[in-house]
Amino acid sequence: MGLLSPIREDAVKLTRLMIDVTPLRISREFRIVFVARIVSIFGLGFAAVALPTQVYQLTGSSFLVATVHTANAVSVLGGTLVGGVLADRGDRRRLIVVGRASAVVGYTVLAANSFLFDQPLLWVIHASALFIGFFGSFSAVALQAAAPGFVPRDKLPAAGALLALNGELGAVLAPALGGALIAAAGIGGNYALTAALSLVTTVLVWRLPRLEPDGDRQRESVLQSVRTGTRFALHHRVVGPLLLLGFAQLLFASPQVLINEFTDTVLGGGPATVGLLYTAPALGALLGSLTSGWTGHLRRTGTVLIGAVGLCGLAVLGLGLSPALPIAFAFLVLLGYAQVSEEILRYALVQSHTPADLRGRVNSLWTAQATVGDSAGALALGALAPLLGVAATIAAGGVLTVLSVAALALVFPRLRTAQVLVVSDDSGDSANEPVAGHQPRQERPRGAAPAPTE
Repeated sequence: MGLLSPIREDAVKLTRLMIDVTPLRISREFRIVFVARIVSIFGLGFAAVALPTQVYQLTGSSFLVATVHTANAVSVLGGTLVGGVLADRGDRRRLIVVGRASAVVGYTVLAANSFLFDQPLLWVIHASALFIGFFGSFSAVALQAAAPGFVPRDKLPAAGALLALNGELGAVLAPALGGALIAAAGIGGNYALTAALSLVTTVLVWRLPRLEPDGDRQRESVLQSVRTGTRFALHHRVVGPLLLLGFAQLLFASPQVLINEFTDTVLGGGPATVGLLYTAPALGALLGSLTSGWTGHLRRTGTVLIGAVGLCGLAVLGLGLSPALPIAFAFLVLLGYAQVSEEILRYALVQSHTPADLRGRVNSLWTAQATVGDSAGALALGALAPLLGVAATIAAGGVLTVLSVAALALVFPRLRTAQVLVVSDDSGDSANEPVAGHQPRQERPRGAAPAPTE
């Protein structure tokens, strides 16, 4: 028996390290969301390869490829903000279904445009990208606002890890499969399969129950509703700093835009090396998701989150100083691991500190800051590279990340002590006082009571 005790202890430690699948076990709604999301991610990954490939084949212009990407990004930003308001004013399930159904329509049009014309119409591709980006964002925001209500609050880190896991699986596998699909069935076949997968996700999310947010949604106009959500996010002493922390990480610690130049001028590699380096962060993030069990057992979540974002900066600094491919690859794997860790912890903190009837608007702001931060970071690093050199620019981004994290930790002490709230915070803390026009309500999480028979 004495010899078995250390083995049992090691088994328990290993179990606590591995990803926690409790949300899938106890919540039917979360299982539906998990399956629908992974199917959707693979479909969108296929299309993410097909769209730029088709535009480049038609035009031979990287600029026009960029215009499609920009049109999609702008429409996603607009759809995110509108979807956030709508998600707090009505049935979130209906919004999710509308978003997924719009993808069916958009990708069907793209498939028809590819099959019916010898020379597919470029304006149809742009219009479809705008349509899919705008209305597809509705489902993303509504789903993000509704998902925390499917599990108990103490399982929010586990839910965030599971959602991150299917995202990383899609990031690793979908682009390669999308390229193979184009080779086998052509770009039109790629769009057709994406439309079919979008239809599958539409049917899946239709099986969710009605997801009405709490609170009286008839008192405010749309503009008042936007102001209420924005005021809450900016004034809350945990949610506001969390958004700033995520923005700083995206602004300075996103070196992917410089990978091609870094490979060419520093590592002396070619396309195969570029592909390997692009895969490295996804590999690290996948590893982080699979070993995320520890995120559900933290007492000082805010402190660990700050450390994870700081580790992102150190990994980027290490990449900028890397003289050889193996070292650069290792630092990018570390970056992916740190990024997914901070994403899981930030997800749990934001969702638990945000009242259920404000989650649509707050999550839309989260998505908006991610979109703006990523785009602004790419532009800033791209502009600095010719002035400082690509390696120095990457290293500077890492240093700025660490400095920004340190500054935010000093300016916002509540960020350092933030914890995932297991119950609604009725302590009277000014960080959680009602903002004008909003009265917090006690949340009743779906799936809080385990149902072994599900």
